[in-house]
Amino acid sequence: MERSNHTVTEFILVGFTTDPVMQLVLFVVFLGVYSLTVVGNTTLIILICNDSRLHTPMYFFIGNLSFLDLWYSSVYTPKILVTCISEDKSISFAGCLCQFFFSAGLAYSECYLLAAMAYDRYAAISNPLLYAQVMSRRLCICLVIYSYTGGFVNAIILTSNTFTLDFCGDNVIDDFFCDVPPLVKLACDVKESYQAVLYFLLASNVITPSVLILASYLFIIAAILRIRSTQGRRKAFSTCSSHLVSVTLYYGSILYIYSRPSSSYSLERDKMVSTFYTVLFPMLNPMIYSLRNKDVKEALKKLVWLTQSEV
Repeated sequence: MERSNHTVTEFILVGFTTDPVMQLVLFVVFLGVYSLTVVGNTTLIILICNDSRLHTPMYFFIGNLSFLDLWYSSVYTPKILVTCISEDKSISFAGCLCQFFFSAGLAYSECYLLAAMAYDRYAAISNPLLYAQVMSRRLCICLVIYSYTGGFVNAIILTSNTFTLDFCGDNVIDDFFCDVPPLVKLACDVKESYQAVLYFLLASNVITPSVLILASYLFIIAAILRIRSTQGRRKAFSTCSSHLVSVTLYYGSILYIYSRPSSSYSLERDKMVSTFYTVLFPMLNPMIYSLRNKDVKEALKKLVWLTQSEV
């Protein structure tokens, strides 16, 4: 029996498993990951705000990326933790809509922000003497504002189109959060117009930033090749390595999930991939941008020393 989406008052999140023992294990794992995410990103934000050596455009973007990841992870993980230990697996229609909206808005914003960071690296390497003038504070703030604006405007388009679909039969979401693939599986009839919206959003929010990042790195490579000394080339490339790793991991998982037609969705496989970019990736970013970063390490040592001195 078909029912329109206005009659659906809640959805049921299946999560990863129905085994009580495994649910408890997953609760401990996700709690640990979320704790590391909060501590890592918060620490990085504090270091960037407090240490004058980190008051540069590059660290301004890294700080905003940490803020995004902190918010992004908080959209999913608390609900995952509740689902793991509670018998009530339901999420209200309004709650599902809000989670969907913020997850899409933050994901799209991160795509734009990573593109802005690629341009920042190009400006730093191609003309280091004019770097401060080119990447002015006003431009950096504008790029961050544009990232959020573009992300959430497109999230409104996606959310409004998704939650006006007709859902029929079962209201069980075979996933740990409200996302496009499982919701499409519940829809009675996904029209070609909705699939066209998905491809439009994929092109504007993922493909276009990807092209901009690729173009930036082509110019970066050309600039590095013009550097005569091997040490200079290595140093120039090292300033991009963290961002390149971050982009590869994030865009790779996003493209895998959303670049395929709805008929080819495999919820079990997609569930594992989406876990990476929603839960694990926000934890990895602070490590990616700090483990091999001398300035961040020095700022952390200084913060620890000041803390111990006060104690």
